[in-house]
Amino acid sequence: MTGIEPIIHIIYRINPPVANEALNELFRLSWPAHTETNFQAELQHSLLYVCAYHNERLVGFVNVAWNGGVHAFLLDTTVNSAFQRRGIGLHLVQEAITAAKARGILWLHVDYEPHLSHFYRQCGFQTTAAGLIRLTNDAYRGRLAARIGSK
Repeated sequence: MTGIEPIIHIIYRINPPVANEALNELFRLSWPAHTETNFQAELQHSLLYVCAYHNERLVGFVNVAWNGGVHAFLLDTTVNSAFQRRGIGLHLVQEAITAAKARGILWLHVDYEPHLSHFYRQCGFQTTAAGLIRLTNDAYRGRLAARIGSK
């Protein structure tokens, strides 16, 4: 037992209306380097996304982007830091897997840093070889988000 009790009053919703303000607040509370983002532009191109709510407050999120075919990509798995280590992230990913499978997805990919290996193994992912190249720096993401937000 970790001493942290699971929160049993979490509601998981697939593709609910979710405002940029709520998502930016969640990401600010979860990721110290977060910059304001227009999530709506990203969500328009997603296969689906899952939100976790505690008393109607957004406390978790995961996005499933896709290629328009049978491959999808898990992105932005995020749980408010005050709600972490209570199974919410695992449940978010399980909901995303189930919903993606119901939509005909055959392959669900996820990239993650080494310290998250155990978490994603618990979610059912297997480690594979992959390639990655960084095309921009963090400052560019902030400018891109601002540009997308102004359209």
